[in-house]
Amino acid sequence: MDEIVRQSMAKWPNVPHCYGWLALDARGAFRMRDEAAQAAHAAGDVIRHPALLSFIHRNYLSDERGCWYFQNGPQRVYVELETTPFIARTDPVHGFVTHDSEPLVDIEQAWMTEEGRLVLRAGDKLAMVDDRDLGDCLPLLRMEGKLIEDIVLMDWLDAPSGELQLAIGQQLLPVQPLRSADLPQLGFVAHPSQLPH
Repeated sequence: MDEIVRQSMAKWPNVPHCYGWLALDARGAFRMRDEAAQAAHAAGDVIRHPALLSFIHRNYLSDERGCWYFQNGPQRVYVELETTPFIARTDPVHGFVTHDSEPLVDIEQAWMTEEGRLVLRAGDKLAMVDDRDLGDCLPLLRMEGKLIEDIVLMDWLDAPSGELQLAIGQQLLPVQPLRSADLPQLGFVAHPSQLPH
């Protein structure tokens, strides 16, 4: 967290939290959701300003409930999550990097949804892989240690059987089936505005 943010929190400790105004989409873009966007249940406008994005990334945290927020000075701006708290992209050097350009290292767990969306956990980071990068992940998938064919993966998505694995470096990580509706069971709140304040 930025030092200027810590100082403002100490100076103004009782600033009310903000809900509904900021969202993270399934491709890792933060979106500003004004009153009109919120009323229309629209995604909102993509934030593209590099300095603002860097500030958000440095001050992106979670609370004890599993709600993610951006600490904007003394105010917590809670984030509506389209999928997971982080979005990962494939990277030729690091394997995977999150939407804040940080390498996703020491991946411990992997899941795949019924739509074929890959979800990874590394420490306290839970990240869904950007759908534009799923093609890059196919060569990393194995079925009981062997390269998997598309038709076998499609069958597994319909009715998971056999051991699906993800090649991460020299290890084969088991990939568990997971329904998209059950993503929040992995320990985060997708819609903090729906919780009591």
